[in-house]
Amino acid sequence: MARRRDLLTLAAAALATPAFAQPGKPIRLIVPYPPGGPLDIVARALAERVKDSLGTVIVDNRPGAGGNLGADLAAKAAPDGTTLVMGAVATHAINPWLYAKMPYDPLRDFTPITGVAQVPNVLVMNPEAADRYGVKSVADLVAYARRNPGKLNYGSGGNG
Repeated sequence: MARRRDLLTLAAAALATPAFAQPGKPIRLIVPYPPGGPLDIVARALAERVKDSLGTVIVDNRPGAGGNLGADLAAKAAPDGTTLVMGAVATHAINPWLYAKMPYDPLRDFTPITGVAQVPNVLVMNPEAADRYGVKSVADLVAYARRNPGKLNYGSGGNG
């Protein structure tokens, strides 16, 4: 009977082994953009949410080159599971088209884990300019741009 109890104890201990898979050091969550932006806010909320199950999560803002500096740092980190990056459309889809030479391969150097947030984008125009140029829809704006190449300017909070 003692042998059976020992085997059950061993089996119960084996069930607890996933706890040993947790890293012995803090998780580094790289945000490839400056503090205070949408991705930084999401990263800090995520870090707070998972700290009880994963331990300390350090949010590390590494802005520059449209997100390439931080993403490259994550791509070159030790593959020990303790460095994550808050990737975005820019770092993994837009930048390869904007930069002739990328410091990392967005497909080869990263493994997707999960979607975390969706950040909406909007197209807005000064109402006086919209009236002046007869723009009431995206189709109107595209038509105006085609009729007047080089006459429009735009501002963006990021790449693209």
